[in-house]
Amino acid sequence: MDDHTPPTLTRQAVSATLHCLTGCAIGEVLGLVLSTWWGWGNGPSIALALVLAFFFGYSLTMAPVLRAGLSPRRALGIALAADTLSILTMEIIDNAVVLVIPGAMSTGLADRLFWASLASSLLVAFVVTVPVNRALLARGKGHAVVHAYHH
Repeated sequence: MDDHTPPTLTRQAVSATLHCLTGCAIGEVLGLVLSTWWGWGNGPSIALALVLAFFFGYSLTMAPVLRAGLSPRRALGIALAADTLSILTMEIIDNAVVLVIPGAMSTGLADRLFWASLASSLLVAFVVTVPVNRALLARGKGHAVVHAYHH
């Protein structure tokens, strides 16, 4: 493939999902680290991780859009349209995987199971979310609405 060949839809979906994974991973790791450190239970831990995953996911999308000169309100609208389904899918899968791994939610920060379950859940969430992003891109939705502002 030369430099002038447009990326395939699947490659675009993988890229969009990696972008989503980055924001979700930052939020998940920070949320679970903080809630584990504070000794919170499963419900509040998941809630904090979920809120932070959406915050960082949307923030990563908004940054280049804001740099392109759009207002914060317009940038937020674009981020919501581009990322909501992707982040939601990733978070549902990610949290479901962590919840089904025996002992994962009761481990400490120094426990290998904590980090292994988190990494595994994000990997599974990535694999499940790529087809979601591919379907969105094929319809001109999802990250397709952001691409105009990345140049």
